[in-house]
This record gives sequence, C-alpha cells and structure tokens, in this order.
Amino acid sequence: MDMIKKNKEYIVTIEGYNSEGAGVARIDGRAVFIPNTLKGEVWHIKILKVTAGAIYGKALEIYKASQHRVKPECRYFSACGGCSTWQMDYEEELRFKLQKVNDALQRIGKQDFSAREIIGCDQPLRYRNKGIFNIAEIDGRVCYGFYRERSHALVPVEQCLIQMPLGEKVSRVVCGFMNRNRIRPYHEEDGTGTARHIFCRSAVYTKDAVACIISARGFGAFTQPLVDELRDQCPELTGIVLCINKEPGNAVLTGDYYTLFGNPDLTDYLGRNEFVISPQAFYQVNPIQAEKLYVRAVEYACRGLTDSVLELYCGAGTITMFLAEKFEQVTATEIVPEAIENARANAGRNGFSNISFFCGDAAQTAENYRNTAKRPDCIVVDPPRKGMDEEAVKAVASIGPDRVVYISCSPATLARDILRFNEFGYQLTDATVVDMFPKTFHVETVVLLTRNT
Repeated sequence: MDMIKKNKEYIVTIEGYNSEGAGVARIDGRAVFIPNTLKGEVWHIKILKVTAGAIYGKALEIYKASQHRVKPECRYFSACGGCSTWQMDYEEELRFKLQKVNDALQRIGKQDFSAREIIGCDQPLRYRNKGIFNIAEIDGRVCYGFYRERSHALVPVEQCLIQMPLGEKVSRVVCGFMNRNRIRPYHEEDGTGTARHIFCRSAVYTKDAVACIISARGFGAFTQPLVDELRDQCPELTGIVLCINKEPGNAVLTGDYYTLFGNPDLTDYLGRNEFVISPQAFYQVNPIQAEKLYVRAVEYACRGLTDSVLELYCGAGTITMFLAEKFEQVTATEIVPEAIENARANAGRNGFSNISFFCGDAAQTAENYRNTAKRPDCIVVDPPRKGMDEEAVKAVASIGPDRVVYISCSPATLARDILRFNEFGYQLTDATVVDMFPKTFHVETVVLLTRNT
C-alpha cells in the first residue's frame, strides 16, 4: 500500500463534504479534506498535512468541474476565512447544509431519521445586521478587516458582501480619522494603542443604526472630532457608543460602555413584536430567517393543546414572545441576569401578561419547575453552541412533557443531545433546517422530540 505523505500529489474524485464545506476524497480508504472543491469534481491535489485522525490537501488543478461551481463574487474568499461556500451555487449550498445536519443526526446521534426540508434565504447577500471589524496597523497604516482563520493576522477587507454596508462605511471613517491624526490602533503584544474593533448593528424594520467603537482606552481630545466626523459621513447613525475594553484576549463586547451620541439601543421587530437591543445584547444576525425559524418552532411546540410551555435559555425573550401568542402560560428562564431584565422589558413593551421570567441555570430551573408546577405540554430549549449538559437533559426529561422542541446552531451537539433524550424515552419525530448564514458552513436546525407513550 502506498503511504500517504506530505507533498505527494494525487488525482482524486470528490465524494462529498465535511462539516465545514471542504470537499472529501478517499485515498487508500482514508478521507482527505480539500477546501474549495465540490462533490463530483476531479482534481489534481497536493497533500499538505497528515495526522492520525485526518489528512488535508490543496487543490492544484481541476480536471472535471461540477455544474454547481460558480465564480466567487467575494474577492477576499479564501483569504479572510470567514466564508466557505462561495464556490457553490446556492442550490448546492443548501444541499450541503441539509446533508451536514443529516450526517450528524445519523453518525453522531445514531438516528434512523433524515430531515427533508431546508428553508433557504431569499436574500443570501448583505443579510447580516451585525458586523465586527477588527483594526490593526499594516505598513504604517490603520486598516480594518477580519482576522485570517485561526490567527490574529488582519486581512484588510474593504467590502464584505454578507454584511450590511454600514459597518464598512463606519470603519472607513474611523480608520481614516486615525490615520490623519496619527492615532495608533491597539497592539496585542505590548498593550499600547487605542481602537481594537468596530461593531455596527442595523435594524431591518426600523431606521435605527448604532456604531460601537471598542478601544483599550479613550480618544481624549479627539473624541468629539471623531463623533462629529462620523455623524457627518454616516448620517444614518442613530447612536455612537464607546466601549472601553482593557482585557487581553478575544472577548470583544466586554468592559464599560459610554454613549457619545444619540441612543445606544436599537429598536427592531421580529414578527409582530418590538425589541430594544443594547450593544452588548444578543440578537439574531439574520432577523428575517430567524422569524421563519421561530414560526416553525412554535408549530412544533403547539400541537393542539395550548395550555403551558417552559422555555430554557430564553435570552432576551425573542422566541418567548412567539410562544406567548399561542400558549396560555409561558415560563421562561435564562442564566444571564441582564438578558432576563431585557426579556421582561420586551414582554411589557409588547403587552404580554402571560409570561413569567426566572433567572437561573437550565438544569436547576427545570428541577425546581418539576417540584413546584404542573407538567407543561411542551418544553422549548435553545442552548448555546455547546448544547445542553447531561444534567439539563435529565431534568427536562424528568418533567415529562409530551414534546421537547430543540433549536440548535450546532448539528453535532444537537445530535449528541438527541441521543441523550432517547435514553429517557423521547424520539426524534420531525426536523427542519434553516439557512441563517448563507456563504458560510453554519446552519440552524429545529427538531421535535416526542415522548413515547
């Protein structure tokens, strides 16, 4: 058998995709991952890395192209590492994402089940209402862009086609101002300099738009001139905020916030409900697709009985409001106190009196609920990417709802947790995939788990 070694070259056929959208070929029975290749294509490749667990290759020359291959519209594709599917037409991207979820369900979750539907995005470009641009000095000039994958090396990006345009516009103004006034950006190595990131969020259904400059320290006498220039060059801004983040590391939106102009909060709508979002608050980056996701989640949750529902990981209450329109009583919990405060305010703003909010850990809250309240018809969970811990799954199952609706941004942890629910008598009976993040390998899934009777 020919040993697969670094720098060796092969002719391969791409058989499928890995979870990040790289093409997968097989050499001597081993999977080889080759970015920017499509299923069905034939490529001349070079082996870049061989480990016990995986082999990585580089595409050198294409011999047979897929009918779904397109020329990437983004000129920074492959350089910045933020997107992974520009080489696919949208039909193939949706096919890849649906298969990604089903692969996880079957291989990790051991489910004899396949999701049949993926809800595509009508606007796969300029859909992100939130953008964070990094700032660094390159050849003596302050530049903005994104970090190269798995590094803090800045790739200057003048135009990101999945972001709403405001972030680029604000970033150009800030970096231009810093260059003219010789203000150095933050340097990780010695902690000197000022600006670190530029964060912008635009509402979809209102005209609100907020810029937040994340800096290791203030701008001193340059603060008001910078604000004046931003207001002049970006008149659509309704708020300008300075976040002083002195902490080393990757955390962006942490520290103390100071409003420099206007209103720091942004108002937007999801469905019929109005939400006020502070700079540090979580809000879906693609609200139009989020609404489709939430509507499907409510359809799964509300199956005839409309008595009560318990929601865990409720955040600022976005899904909660959709549930409150269908259920007589909603109990919602979240571990972050600030999020619960936002959720209560949002419920009041939208006139809901049938929601009770509690702050606490998901597992403990579910356990407390089991001991003090009657069994809800349904429990809805929307955990972070890491999924639910075993105690949370056990606590939810111990309550014994007829249905569990699980919303997930990670097919792998979703599949793992479904397998855990199986142990307590819950079966996967329905699933829908929603493309919230076109041009990337990320995807959202909502599933229905039904208790065996």
